[in-house]
Amino acid sequence: MKTIHFMGQRKWALLFSLALIVVSIGSLATRQLNWGLDFTGGTLVEVHYSATASLEAVRNTLETKGFAGATVVSFGSDRDVMIRLPQGYSDQQGTELLGVLQEAFVAVEPTGTVELRRTEFVGPQVGDELREQGGLALLLALALVTLYIAFRFQLKFALGAVAALIHDVIITVGFFSVTGMEFDLTVLAALMAVIGYSINDTIVVFDRIRENFRKIRRAEPAEVLDISITETLGRTLATSGTTLLVVVALALFGGEMIFGFAITLLVGITIGTYSSIYVASALVLMMGVTKDDLIPPAKEGIEQDNLTP
Repeated sequence: MKTIHFMGQRKWALLFSLALIVVSIGSLATRQLNWGLDFTGGTLVEVHYSATASLEAVRNTLETKGFAGATVVSFGSDRDVMIRLPQGYSDQQGTELLGVLQEAFVAVEPTGTVELRRTEFVGPQVGDELREQGGLALLLALALVTLYIAFRFQLKFALGAVAALIHDVIITVGFFSVTGMEFDLTVLAALMAVIGYSINDTIVVFDRIRENFRKIRRAEPAEVLDISITETLGRTLATSGTTLLVVVALALFGGEMIFGFAITLLVGITIGTYSSIYVASALVLMMGVTKDDLIPPAKEGIEQDNLTP
């Protein structure tokens, strides 16, 4: 197999990653996130029309009837509408909204009906708690990954892996800030899945690096990393490619409920695959990893060379 010189492009790749991180952090600082109902609190109402519903007409009706600030979007079809009311509206008002929509729709379609599919109410205190607990869950996941990698490999590998994970999380969250897409609990769940997927891919690469450092004696560290990444590239592309096919299908045909989940996985898996090669491995090389870092310490009375495969 012809070795691909990934590490020869590591400086350009790190500059690219740095640019993405700067854009993401800048957007988060200025635009922040479009928090979903789960985090901000408010009332969500899903209704089904017996005929095609005009979103503009629904917005105008709600505005004239005193439901200011309502967000109206299509939900899977042109007959399903999801309405989100900001804080200040009770769950009872969310139910009253159905009567307003029914009255307005009958004026246009005398035989038309509006059916309430679901209504949800989240208080502002619950939203704040979910936001805080979600952030703590991400930090805990990163801390546990650090301990695991340090125990299984070596501290330099742990630092490289965690830096790659932070890189993936910042860029994925920054994507939602730049695009203005809603950030809710399903997106947070997908973000946790991205962390697991990314670290799994990184561990596969690190395993081969450790194996080749012990097996290939007369090679520079950059060459060993290039060989290791090339050998695992087929597995990485096959796993990522098949996963992305499923995620794209979910994004296109899964409906509004899981659209954010699918987009998070789509962005996160793409960035995670890239970071396993050009962030985690490149940082390990920059920290000066050598064969000596991966050879087990010699036991008393046993030569070190005998421990090396």
